[in-house]
Parts: sequence; structure tokens; C-alpha cells
Amino acid sequence: MKLKLKTVFLLYFMVSLMGLVYALMQLGQRCDCREHDLPKDRTISQLRGQLHKLQEEMKKSEPTKASKKTNLPTIYVITPTYARLVQKAELTRLSQTFLHVSQLHWIVVEDSAHKTPLVRDFLAASGLTYTHLHMLTPKDRKLQEGDPSWLKPRGAEQRNEGLRWLREMAAAAGGSGTPIENAVVYFADDDNTYSLQLFEEMRQTEKVSVWPVGLVGGMKFERPVVENGKVVRFHTGWRPSRPFPIDMAGFAVSLKLVLANPEARFDGDAQMGFLESSFLQNMVTMEELEPKADMCNKVLVWHTRTEKPKMKREDALVKQGLGSDPNVEV
Repeated sequence: MKLKLKTVFLLYFMVSLMGLVYALMQLGQRCDCREHDLPKDRTISQLRGQLHKLQEEMKKSEPTKASKKTNLPTIYVITPTYARLVQKAELTRLSQTFLHVSQLHWIVVEDSAHKTPLVRDFLAASGLTYTHLHMLTPKDRKLQEGDPSWLKPRGAEQRNEGLRWLREMAAAAGGSGTPIENAVVYFADDDNTYSLQLFEEMRQTEKVSVWPVGLVGGMKFERPVVENGKVVRFHTGWRPSRPFPIDMAGFAVSLKLVLANPEARFDGDAQMGFLESSFLQNMVTMEELEPKADMCNKVLVWHTRTEKPKMKREDALVKQGLGSDPNVEV
């Protein structure tokens, strides 16, 4: 029985109103009005009975909803992030997608020497279950101004920090019954676009599940090619001979597999395009990959990098001493 809070409030209001009317009618009355008020008493009694039944039904339904949610495997999403003009906008878009996903734990790792107030306050107000970490990328591994995005791997240290936290969390939980056996780990960059269906696809991951990624690698999409239910190769335009020629957004790993391979990590010194392979190649074979998204025929995630904002007018105003108020957080 589906119950609406509005219905409960309406019935409660009607009961209260009838009680008030009854009390007012009794004021100043000396006569015995019991017979006259008997229909009203009966109506009030009936309304109270209906309200009680609705409250009991609500109590019965709440544990059922809670148990369904608790029984779902948790998805641990690791997101590297760094300070830039669009950072809060990107995190806002991503968080509002995650709010629609049940049993999701967001691990946000800043590329910073310390946790910044912007990310700290943002996460506190997000309404999500989260863990806030930080790990600074060494200077020799950082992209410099003007470097192409593909020159060096990005986010390796931050993803490894997220993996470290997960392993420590699991070790601390020990045999306390924490539901980690079926949990899933996903690496979601803050500038991509994600369909809600994607998270339901990855939730039942035994080892490593895979799917297409749209608008990546200079192509409409890259994807695993599936024959007879097995991944046999990858549709990609660059270095298909890589151990796993797959984008970071195109796979999820079971937490159980991560814990069983304590040395598995992302190699911050990996050559271009090999960052994903550096993590996956010692944990799984191509034959063991689990194709999702209609046997890798549906695109449910897109590599939509946000254009860097042009600040010409802002820079001109700054020179005149008329720049935007630095106390307004963007």
C-alpha cells in the first residue's frame, strides 16, 4: 500500500479540526448534548481509527524500504580533483548525479598539500556519504602550463590514495560484518557525464566489468568488442595492442579483487595511454572481463571535458582594480 505524507497530514488535520469544533460546542453549554453530539463523536472516532491504521502501515513499510537499500552492493566512487575555476561547477554536477544513486560512497581526493575549504564545505553540504582525502602530485609528474593533456598521466596519486583508504577501511572492519564482499570500486573523473543506468550496470561486478565510453580518443566512442558474451578486442583508434586499451571511465572493479591484490595500483610514471593497464594487467585477463551495457552496445558515460573559461575581461578589470569580489566563491 503506497502512502503519501500529504494524506497523513490531511487526516491528522481533519481529526484535530473536529476535536476543536467539538470542544468549542461544549463551551458555555449547560444542557446534556451527548445525544446531539453522538454522530460527531462517531466521526472523530472513525477518523482517528483510520489515522492509526495509516501510521501502522507506514511503520511496516519503512523497514522494507530500508532493507532493500541496505542489501544493495555499495559503489565506492573515487574522484580525483584539483583547484581550478570550474572545480566547484564540475563537482556540483557530479554530486547531483550521485544523489540519485543508492548505496554510493564518494571518495574525493584533492591534488593538494591539504584539504581546501571549498571542497570541504561543498562535501559537507552535498547530502552524500563521502570521504575527503588529499594527496599532492609530485612536481615532476605535474602538467605544466601549456602542456598537452596527454603528456603525463593525471590523477594516479589521488586514485592510489583512494585505494589505500579502501584497503585500510576494510582491514579495520575485519570481521565486524561490514558489507564489503560485493562492493564495487569506480574511478569517476569530475568532468565526465554519467547516466544513472551505468551505476546499476556496474553494481553486480564479480571481478572487472566494462562498457563503452563516448566522445573519447578522438572517436565517437571506444568500446570492448564482444563475441559470444566475451570481450575479444577493443574498438579504439590508438594503440589497440595495449594490455587494456580502455578509458578510466570504462570499467569498474570489485572491492574484493582490489583487496586480494594489495600491490595493485596506478603507475604515475606509465607511458601515455597505459595508466589503466598498469592497474588492471596483474588482476584480470581479457577473457575474465564482464561486458555490461547491452554487451557493450550502449554508451552510458561520456568524456565531456569542460572548456577552460576565458578570463580576458576579468583580467582587464583586475588591472583597473575593479576585479570580481574574491570573497564570492565560484
